[in-house]
Amino acid sequence: MPASPLHAPVLAWYDRCARDLPWRAPDRTPWGVLVSEAMLQQTPVARVLPVWREWAARWPTPAALAAEAPGEAVRAWGRLGYPRRALRLHAAAVAVVERHGGEVPAAYDDLRALPGVGAYTAAAVASFAFSGRHAVVDTNVRRVQARAVTGAEHPAPAQTAAELRVAEALVPDDAGQAARWAVAVMELGALVCTARAPRCADCPVRALCAWQLAGRPAYDGPPRRGQAYAGTDRQVRGLLLGVLREAEGPVPRAALDAVWPRDPLQRARALDGLVADGLVEPLEGGAYALPGAPRR
Repeated sequence: MPASPLHAPVLAWYDRCARDLPWRAPDRTPWGVLVSEAMLQQTPVARVLPVWREWAARWPTPAALAAEAPGEAVRAWGRLGYPRRALRLHAAAVAVVERHGGEVPAAYDDLRALPGVGAYTAAAVASFAFSGRHAVVDTNVRRVQARAVTGAEHPAPAQTAAELRVAEALVPDDAGQAARWAVAVMELGALVCTARAPRCADCPVRALCAWQLAGRPAYDGPPRRGQAYAGTDRQVRGLLLGVLREAEGPVPRAALDAVWPRDPLQRARALDGLVADGLVEPLEGGAYALPGAPRR
């Protein structure tokens, strides 16, 4: 399907229906966009909003975050999940200060070279913060493409080279319009072309959608499984980190043992994993603390 028929209806829909989010506001900063992209990975907007606002108030610039201990980023991350993102964001802030004078760079390659910034995040920041012309492909975009362009209910479990080629072909030639398209198609996937209950009646490209035109064929790819949480090491890691986030100083091992008494081996494995990931520091005397936290 040619790209051009999709642009006008999707962009017009976005103008009418886009959510009012602070990292999309006219006064947004590149740093605010980078923080939002780090937080939004695998995390719903509703959970990100309050934490993002707290970060924006406390650390409005990369230099402000870089001046803090990395453990403070972990503490402020709260319960967003995947807390290694907080450490990577802190490391990226330090790199921005050291390499770019405290200003988030606009060039894709410079963004990609920052710690913890992958291909998607670099493209997203270059597009959303600097109006660069990039294919920005997240889960929502992949789903819209799968349905509207290739006629499949769901994309493949992992991104393919063919998907990226489709995304690149869909990017408008004009850089400003390209940046608008990147966020608009993402928003369409988040609000209308959802995974479980797509609102096809509200879709601006329903008449062009290959999946609709094919009669909405059922997905026939590999099984799609959700991620379990209850009883997993992820849950135990979260509980352990929760104790350390709430503490003003080092925490004795006994306080950590108390949060998951039913399986000492799993608890020890989770704690060892947090130490290996740099999220927790073991101290003399059997105590633990967030990285860089005061030793009092």
